[in-house]
Amino acid sequence: MLMRIFVTVLMHVLLCPDLRGQPNDPPSFIKGVYGNPGALLTEGHSFRSLGVNAVFVRSISLDESLMRSAKQQGVRVYVEFPTLNGKGYVEEHPEAWPVNERGQKSPAADWFMGVCPTDPDFRSYRMTQLRSILSSFDVDGIWLDYLHWHAQFETPEPILPETCFCDRCIKQFANAQDLTVPEGETAYRAHWIRSNQDSSWREWRCGIVTNWVRDIGNEADALRPGVLLGLFYCAWYPDDFDGALTRIMGIDLKALAEIADVFSPMLFHSMMGRSVTWVKEYPAWLRSYVGPAPLIWPIVQAHNKPGMVSANEFRQVMINGSAPPSSGIMMFSEQSLLADDEKLLVLKLLYND
Repeated sequence: MLMRIFVTVLMHVLLCPDLRGQPNDPPSFIKGVYGNPGALLTEGHSFRSLGVNAVFVRSISLDESLMRSAKQQGVRVYVEFPTLNGKGYVEEHPEAWPVNERGQKSPAADWFMGVCPTDPDFRSYRMTQLRSILSSFDVDGIWLDYLHWHAQFETPEPILPETCFCDRCIKQFANAQDLTVPEGETAYRAHWIRSNQDSSWREWRCGIVTNWVRDIGNEADALRPGVLLGLFYCAWYPDDFDGALTRIMGIDLKALAEIADVFSPMLFHSMMGRSVTWVKEYPAWLRSYVGPAPLIWPIVQAHNKPGMVSANEFRQVMINGSAPPSSGIMMFSEQSLLADDEKLLVLKLLYND
């Protein structure tokens, strides 16, 4: 199975000259683990014995010990970057709290708390973190996570608030569109925008997210030339939930495809109430939608919440997620492997095939 995938990836590279000869070319097929992969080492496993050739590390779990072990075993290290996650920041900086269409602070969406992505101090805060990571660690890539306006999608019934209608966002939108938004209470102004400029509003919001990605990519490349830019993102089709991918989340896949090196759609089938076949169908659709680039390395679910993901089910989503056009795969998360010997064996057999 993996041999067919390797051939597909090789053809993809040959047909995409921009990917040839880069200083940070990844292996022909990425076999990854996401989370805190160092926990696998602590429990006596090695990446080499598991067949893992790439780890996707939460930024809080990245340290010199993991970097050293990974490099010694020939394993690529990609660090997750919690781009628009505002939890822990907005509580201390209320000016960055996303404002809903009623002019109120938008409450947390289940466990997730977003941020107003136009807040300049938050942007500076994240860019400082980015520079610290890239100057301290010889990582092979940075993967942007929580890449959306305030919302919660990792559930069959997503939470989709309308944000952000703070004065700053309204002013920036009006300036960008060269229009005048009437004065008044926030609720009135939000209603006016949605009634009179809705399509322009949605397009502007997508542009804000796209600019975050572009600016992070430029900064990363300046600090560490050749570093890969990957995106974890909500794996919805454009029409799902009344177009919420762009309408609420602010994700324009075609625009992002022009910037990112790798798309890692979050194919959490159990969390999102999808079938295991969706894990194969979505990447195929994605390739047809965005064209020959970027690379596609899905992240799939081993985690048991909600419900139970059996070892056989995990095996199936790994196989489905590895099928062309995917040229890599990773699983969420290492704790699921450590808690279930059968899942660990599934991963080991597939990655060493």
